Amino acid sequence: MKWNLDSSHTSVAFVVKHMGLFNARGQFKKISGTLEADAQGVPSRIEAVIDAASIETGEAQRDAHLRSSDFLEVEKYPEIRFVSTQIEPLGGNRYRIQGDLTIRGVTKPVVLEAELSPPIKDPWGLTRTGATASGVLNRKDWGLTWNQVLEFGALLVGEEVRFNIEVEAVAAPEAATA
Repeated sequence: MKWNLDSSHTSVAFVVKHMGLFNARGQFKKISGTLEADAQGVPSRIEAVIDAASIETGEAQRDAHLRSSDFLEVEKYPEIRFVSTQIEPLGGNRYRIQGDLTIRGVTKPVVLEAELSPPIKDPWGLTRTGATASGVLNRKDWGLTWNQVLEFGALLVGEEVRFNIEVEAVAAPEAATA
């Protein structure tokens, strides 16, 4: 069964330390992708594409800096891409998802912990499912190395990025009628 991400009900949020004191938060607003699952609803493949320029932190100057060549370089690398390589059941509706994440042309493995919701019929007759996933990465692994060391030794921008993904997906038309 194939599912399409509902971009209006899907988000990728992140948090990173600022000056070692404050959790700066942001999100990507434009995400697309697909999920494939077997007849029992067990996921077998996930692919997602994030519009890198859709990053928002609530601060226009910071957003512009994150889009610049110091960070995402969105003019040259407009997409952030994730493709699963292995999905391991953990029991119940929980899964460990391993995959390749490509940022700025650099592809590295990441691991997500995910929880899937059972499919439902929505008020318009479509079949939907949802999922929540989370993970941690070191931004330097993808060449996102811009930083400043502050007078007291802390980094202006933390290297660890924690992220949370909320997904709603709609069964593809051919899958919904099968």
